[in-house]
Amino acid sequence: MIPPDRARLLRIAREGFAHHVDEEPEWQWSVPGRIEIFGKHTDYAGGCSLLAAVPHGFMVVARARTDHVVRVIDARHHEVAVIDAAAFPTTRTGWANYAAVTVHRLARNFPGAALGADIAIASDLPRAAGLSSSSALVVGLASALIARAGLPARDDWKAVVTSTEDLAWYLGCVENGLTYKTLTGTAGVGTHGGSQDHTAILGCRAGHVSQYGFMPVRALGEVAMPAGWRFVVLSSGVHADKAGSVRERYNRASLAVRALVDLWQRENGTEGESLASALASGPDGEARLRALVARVPVPGFGAGELTCRLTQFVQETARVPEAAQAFAHADTRALGALTRASQQDAEALLGNQIPETVALARLAYDHGAFAASSFGAGFGGSVWALTTADEAEVFAARWLAAYIRTCAPTGRVEHFICTPAQGAIALTES
Repeated sequence: MIPPDRARLLRIAREGFAHHVDEEPEWQWSVPGRIEIFGKHTDYAGGCSLLAAVPHGFMVVARARTDHVVRVIDARHHEVAVIDAAAFPTTRTGWANYAAVTVHRLARNFPGAALGADIAIASDLPRAAGLSSSSALVVGLASALIARAGLPARDDWKAVVTSTEDLAWYLGCVENGLTYKTLTGTAGVGTHGGSQDHTAILGCRAGHVSQYGFMPVRALGEVAMPAGWRFVVLSSGVHADKAGSVRERYNRASLAVRALVDLWQRENGTEGESLASALASGPDGEARLRALVARVPVPGFGAGELTCRLTQFVQETARVPEAAQAFAHADTRALGALTRASQQDAEALLGNQIPETVALARLAYDHGAFAASSFGAGFGGSVWALTTADEAEVFAARWLAAYIRTCAPTGRVEHFICTPAQGAIALTES
């Protein structure tokens, strides 16, 4: 049974589809956004994360066409992107760029695939608010195109995509442009991210927080959310557009990881390692890399910046299993200490915070949250807080009012209360 709010969003998507297409959709999906509970900028370095899906996201409906055209209809904003899967890719902007990148990557990786489709989308995720609206769009469109082309029946698909985790890693590579196994990369959308978002969107389960490792993507276990806890998510009103206005700052955090890995590879004559695997190569891996950073100049980066990036990765990755245990034992004190440390490292070491997200995290504690942290790409976006179910409504109102008084945001500020939701699913009800 589709919850009433999701049913309304599905109706919007279907109405948008009907406005452009005379026939009924053949397929439909619910694709959520996600909360990154722990794991700030760890996935593309081979670390781990603690994740949850949220009960907001995309509804996607689709029907096959007989040509090579993929027409994507944004039913809420009355926008349409038309992409010829057989044509040479052209540069686009905004959400249409994500759509075009997805279409052309699938066309390149699976020659001859019948990708022509009419697709309508409707989303209630705030855009560029750290809830992974862009990756949810990629997952939703890819789901439609994979079904349209019957890709799971092809030998070249079965050779490389054998699990949900494989699919999540591949779709992360669709977005960042990297080659995945034998599937050649493209330019992507211009960001150097990983597959954390796609993994949460595809793999998380309702009522649970999920622990995943990356490079390769692998499930490390899940824990039921304590029944009396609620997430409260509040956006800062400052867009964290990682493929646009904050791209360079976002990518610098990733490029610092690449610089650390390159430094390690040059010293040790190795290839293909992640930062996590380099550190795990021996009991002195971290000490050896720190000594290299201090001794060997790296063009474009100072030793201090690389040391901060390394320290943040090591400490944030170590917090993930500890946080999972805190959820398992409903240990509010331990979780609060971990989130305070994670937030401090984001501010002081990762450097992806802005005054608004710093204030949001501090104000959450001031008004009764037992844990709170910014999440996502940074440089804007949202903060999650944890409180009890019976206090969530009052807390949310006070937190929002305090933030507006303190920061006077000029952008739209949104909030919601939730428990972990189900990952992406195909819907069978019409």
